[in-house]
Amino acid sequence: MAEDRIHGIHDRIGRIEMSEKAKKQRKRLYNAPHHTRRKVMSATLNDKLRERYNTRSLPLRKGDEVEVMRGSFKGHVDKVAKVDRKHYRVYIEDITVQKADEAQVPYGVHPSNLRIVKLDLSDPLRKEKLQRYQQEGSK
Repeated sequence: MAEDRIHGIHDRIGRIEMSEKAKKQRKRLYNAPHHTRRKVMSATLNDKLRERYNTRSLPLRKGDEVEVMRGSFKGHVDKVAKVDRKHYRVYIEDITVQKADEAQVPYGVHPSNLRIVKLDLSDPLRKEKLQRYQQEGSK
């Protein structure tokens, strides 16, 4: 079996066996490359979008409109201002916390606590991918 630092252990057939140990799962998450972090930074779609595009979740990007599902900002709906892949946080417009010196700083929300309400379709590649999802579902 060949050990692959990022993707796990490969058996003879080439399948990947992921470790069940929490320590190794955390290590894999913290040492993940940029392209893998993009997939981890996904949020579920609301029912309307899920039915339309035939997919459950999509990677978040700046400009998407999201709803906060958990935490003290639950129910808040606004646009994504920044996606921080290094710290696995999404910054949303108008979600701030007050520091001790009364300065307002943006508050990062984990993508698992978000639901996409409206997609930013300004990128033609993303639009094309969503059209492929639609066609796969209509077959």
